[in-house]
Amino acid sequence: MKIAGFTFIRNAVKNDYAIVEAITSILPICDEFVVAVGKSEDETLALIQSIPSDKIKIVETVWDDAKREGGATFALETDKALQAISKDIDWAFYIQGDECVHEADLPIVKAAMEANLADENVEGLLFHYRHFYGSYGHVAVSRRWYRREIRVVKMHPGVHSYKDAQGFRKDGKKLKVKLIPAYINHYGWVKPPEGLNNKVRNFTQFYHDDAWLAENVPADYQFDYGNAERLFRFEGTHPAVMAERVARSNWPFYFDPVELEKKMTLRRKILQKIEDLTGYRVGEYKNYRML
Repeated sequence: MKIAGFTFIRNAVKNDYAIVEAITSILPICDEFVVAVGKSEDETLALIQSIPSDKIKIVETVWDDAKREGGATFALETDKALQAISKDIDWAFYIQGDECVHEADLPIVKAAMEANLADENVEGLLFHYRHFYGSYGHVAVSRRWYRREIRVVKMHPGVHSYKDAQGFRKDGKKLKVKLIPAYINHYGWVKPPEGLNNKVRNFTQFYHDDAWLAENVPADYQFDYGNAERLFRFEGTHPAVMAERVARSNWPFYFDPVELEKKMTLRRKILQKIEDLTGYRVGEYKNYRML
């Protein structure tokens, strides 16, 4: 059984993406790792080249910034990396530049790959998600945050990234997947306020035109942490590769849980209560068919 990791990245230094940590978190179980590095305004290419591993395969790309609608650029870049994977690979493990896998979960992932390798009905593996928010000590848990997504796909010429690269499809159809007891740690919202101001501006430019950005994310825009809805203390451990980043985080992060929940509509509060009591999320979007 052969495993490839793959990802895409641009301006990682400028936007402070933990791309090296993302790659190295899953590198131990990969036989190769393809990184689509977009032409950047910083030293992103040199950063990826500095990773001390002969498994790394770099594909230099140029992003099509005209394809903003729905984050299509992200899917195009993901597919460039996916298509560069060697033909003898069985499983492809996808990770984004703000995600990380705990080393304790790697044996779980590899065991699931081995167990389902010969089962043609299984086309991918579904992961649980932890969305860290504001600080490394808090996770956002509400209907606003997706609970699961595909991060491992069985290699097939028909598999492609879908919409804004959150998930995958095969020949345009949802993949049939197995849910495994492993987590993706998502760190994209762990930044001080000024860092999140930049994140929102940089991220939304790939979904909207200049007129929308000027009206909704002006130069004086200030992020208020209002999209969290609910935050809980994280009592577990972070991946070892994240230790240095966690140790140097020194910004103050305060929130009022009552004020956060006030931002939820009555409908969302009722639906959240149903989920809390039953574990069932009414109307959940599922970009997959769970076996």
